[in-house]
Amino acid sequence: MKNLINIINDKKLNRFLTKCNFGIEKENVRVDSNGHLAMTKHPEAFGDKLKNPYITTDFSESQVEMITPSLDTIEETYNFLEGLHDIISLELKDEYLWPQSTPPSLPDEGDIPVSEFEKTCEGKRAQKYRDYLSEKYGKQKQLLSGIHYNFSFKDEFLNLLYKESKSSDFKLFKDDIYLKISRNFFKYRWILIYLFGANPSIHSSYSQKCINILDEVAPDSFSYTSGNSFRNGMCGYKNKEEFSISYDSRAEYVEDIKKLINEKKLINEKEYYSPIRLKAKDNQNLLKSIEEEGIEYLEVRLLDLNPTVKTGISIDQLYFVHMFLLFCLFTDEDNLTDKEIDEGNKNHELVAHHGRKVDLKLFNGGEFKFLKDLGLDIISKMEKILDDLKISNLNYTNILKEAVKSFHNTELLMSYKVEHGIRKEGFIDFNLNLAKKYYKESHIDNFSLKGYEDLELSTQILLKDAIKRGIKFEILDRKENFISLTKGGKTEYIVQATKTSLDSYSTVLIMENKLVTKKILEKNKIKVPKGGYYTSPQDAIDDFYKYCGSKTVVKPNSTNFGLGITILPKEFTLKDYQNALNFAFGEDKSILIEEFIEGKEYRIFVLEDKVVGILHRVPANVVGDGEHSIRTLVKEKNKDILRGTGYKKPLQKINLEEAEETFLAGQNLNFDYIPKKNEIIYLRENSNISTGGDSIDFTDDILDEYKQIAIDSARAADAAICGVDMMIKDIKELPNNDNHGIIEINFNPAIHIHCYPYKGKNRRLGEKILDSLGF
Repeated sequence: MKNLINIINDKKLNRFLTKCNFGIEKENVRVDSNGHLAMTKHPEAFGDKLKNPYITTDFSESQVEMITPSLDTIEETYNFLEGLHDIISLELKDEYLWPQSTPPSLPDEGDIPVSEFEKTCEGKRAQKYRDYLSEKYGKQKQLLSGIHYNFSFKDEFLNLLYKESKSSDFKLFKDDIYLKISRNFFKYRWILIYLFGANPSIHSSYSQKCINILDEVAPDSFSYTSGNSFRNGMCGYKNKEEFSISYDSRAEYVEDIKKLINEKKLINEKEYYSPIRLKAKDNQNLLKSIEEEGIEYLEVRLLDLNPTVKTGISIDQLYFVHMFLLFCLFTDEDNLTDKEIDEGNKNHELVAHHGRKVDLKLFNGGEFKFLKDLGLDIISKMEKILDDLKISNLNYTNILKEAVKSFHNTELLMSYKVEHGIRKEGFIDFNLNLAKKYYKESHIDNFSLKGYEDLELSTQILLKDAIKRGIKFEILDRKENFISLTKGGKTEYIVQATKTSLDSYSTVLIMENKLVTKKILEKNKIKVPKGGYYTSPQDAIDDFYKYCGSKTVVKPNSTNFGLGITILPKEFTLKDYQNALNFAFGEDKSILIEEFIEGKEYRIFVLEDKVVGILHRVPANVVGDGEHSIRTLVKEKNKDILRGTGYKKPLQKINLEEAEETFLAGQNLNFDYIPKKNEIIYLRENSNISTGGDSIDFTDDILDEYKQIAIDSARAADAAICGVDMMIKDIKELPNNDNHGIIEINFNPAIHIHCYPYKGKNRRLGEKILDSLGF
């Protein structure tokens, strides 16, 4: 086969080198507020551990494992991992995700809780395997947590390379790519431990046998004082003996592991704790699947949790590991010899135990060479590969520059920073303080889903709740917020969180058309405002006399989110009236002009004949301080993290446009007016959140009689999901002909305003919609 780099350049395949298949599996132990291992069960919110593809447990009931799907880019993968971390953190009560690979303060060995499973065949197998690990390795060792980095090239890319090769079989060609990476990985993997080893220390509650080989660096804190990674050292997460497994061919790899299983040195292929593992399409029957279908991807297994970042691994680390795997592919090598395996294993442990030692030497082809020189040589080769492949992404260039600095100054290494912090604060306090800090960070922007912030917030909320339940999702059309949800063979298609199969198309059309809605409600004896329907601006102008002298609402017939609505005061001019008509006709070809029903407006969310949320929406407003103008106060209020645009945050930013200017003019005010201290200035008559209003939860405060009217309104339109907008003068007074009215029902009600109100409880409507959809 011609030189791979030449083929890639000749065929202009460079784009495939950064758009691959990436995935991360991350383990975190849960701890209580004092840094002790949490003894509580895996949170119920995440459902069946064996069926949730995103959130499960590893060895222990106290050990959460989060799993990203296979994604196209490093950025997407990192964002999804951060989203998972936040979702889990938000479900913890008085507990935290331990940011360190080595365990926290542990109880007696026998009291460490092993993961519990349903009494199914699969559950019994999982339980039996963990009991076996407990007996063979001890529960403490199984609590050593880390990062697994899953990687493969796109098959499209490999097919294009295959066509230029002399190989007669695509699967064998693909195997050779991943086997070559693996062989070089074994030789050079020590560099990942040097750069990213992040747990030189353990707590005094860990095995006394291991403590005896470490130095005390703080009370109850013991460390490899020049080392990088306890987890990768002799006491770390490894098999009881070194195994020589061939990476020369798929068949030899499978045969060697089968032999170890037959000799009862391993109970199954999962027990082979290799720093890099070959993976297949069917990982439940790994060896058989590799044997029959070939190698599907690689799993890098030696990465420590990085306590210095919330996610346990930085995006820069992800870039470096990817670059390292490319280096392993494009670096020439012969078959991996037993001597090279032995040297790779020794260098692995040398760096884990002594990586920060000045002038440390490593094995290199039967000779000893300085770690610094070997490392700088690898980085130099990586830089050349980047240049040869014409990869101009600065992320790769910058991480290699940072790596060079780390070989010149060991104080830049994660292991140094972590040990330095432990020396100052102690093992528990250093890690626990970080855990609490990251917990707070997860709560700051707790309404959004990382990597999906471009979607409407209601869709983000539904996706977060789907992830918690282990429902797989696919974004079908990002612009339209069109998604699919799949679990257990069931698939549902959803638009903007509330357009679902629960409602028929005719129902949506009814609610979309305000005139039809009004007629249907009237037939069902539900109070609605009186008024007229117009398709001609001139006809509406001719009827000015009918409405002047009364508070009046002018609105489009077929819009949502409060678009095109004007509320005219009792005394309004013909010009005001014409402006309102123009505004409404600008949104639709037909409009409604109606009496204004006095009272406060409430949005009542009805889901399958149940009221699941009620909000009072306060019109856009500012509160004066006696010093600043309305314009400045609006600017300051819009800085609130809860406010955004495009329905991506719980509240919308307040605009200062024609509608606001007109409404202020009716109060003899303008944008430059300076309100008195504590003076409330309303900027709109309508109270829609979409026009900058505030949301206040009233779900527990409204009489059941009003809730029943909302339910009856939804039934009248045959709607499973709808938002009923009701005006009520006094929520403590029973409904009568003069104190309430339905002003409209909405076919696509936002759920985020009920989940994240300005004031009040989160009504968790995403979860309730998933319940109704049968998930």
